[in-house]
Amino acid sequence: MKKTILILHDIRSNHNVGSLFRTADCVGIDEVILSGYTPTPIDKFNRPIKEIAKTALGAEKSVSWRHEKDIKKVLKELKKEKFTIIAIEQSKNSVDYKKVKVKGDTAIILWNEVDGAPKNLLKMCDIVAEIPMKGEKESLNVSVAGAVVLFRILGV
Repeated sequence: MKKTILILHDIRSNHNVGSLFRTADCVGIDEVILSGYTPTPIDKFNRPIKEIAKTALGAEKSVSWRHEKDIKKVLKELKKEKFTIIAIEQSKNSVDYKKVKVKGDTAIILWNEVDGAPKNLLKMCDIVAEIPMKGEKESLNVSVAGAVVLFRILGV
């Protein structure tokens, strides 16, 4: 059975993290990997983070998750395990997210909204996909973009 992982790298907002947990539950994500400074659903004293719990509505308890500081290490491990790694990012080499088809084990990465994906990390990904924008704004909120992409790419 294929496995699907959602990676949230350097996401600042507790609310966005909670919202993405809720979406992850809705689309059947097997595991959420929180990397860099992305906040976790519980603090260092094992107490729930209120903003994450509020927007996740319990999904932070129903979806398996772990925190990994080193995103490069995570990507290397996933490559060894034959995961297709899909970065959601605007790039000159990106493809329309609607053209992405998943077959086997897949990891989808969402990045920091302000800084985006570091180029050295994008090079480690198999596919860079973006949501085309028609208005003046260049991007969606990360939790909204995550929902759009996850539902489409995973065929939910």
